[in-house]
Amino acid sequence: MLKPLFGVLPTDKRIAGIHSIPVTDEGSIVMVWDKYEKNLTTVGGRLESGEKLDEALDRETVEEAGLLLEAERVPIAAWYWENTDTYTVFVIAKVKQYVEMPDGFETTGRVTMNIETAQQLVYKLEGEGLRTELLGIVELELRSEWQ
Repeated sequence: MLKPLFGVLPTDKRIAGIHSIPVTDEGSIVMVWDKYEKNLTTVGGRLESGEKLDEALDRETVEEAGLLLEAERVPIAAWYWENTDTYTVFVIAKVKQYVEMPDGFETTGRVTMNIETAQQLVYKLEGEGLRTELLGIVELELRSEWQ
């Protein structure tokens, strides 16, 4: 179940994953193409042992999208994993800089588009679900604070 966060991280369960929806200066969002799942997805993944949320997000964002993010990250939603009793948290953050992507990770690179195109593509690829719901929350957040 996806839970809106309204800018506040959850504290009732452990956060095991962190994902971002990077926003460009022009107001577009960045997602990545997962070459194994053959799907458009958000940027991020699991925390490694002893890793802090920001460290994990910074690492994952370089590995998957070749991006550095600004320090301000706004939590917008959390997905609860019943089988592990943990959350994956989703944040919005501005793109600070584009960098070279290292080889050998699960994505083929970044895909930059406006929110309407992202919503249509994700819906076409997978129908209603986590990512369509998440992009609805992103759209509301972008309208209110990021444009």
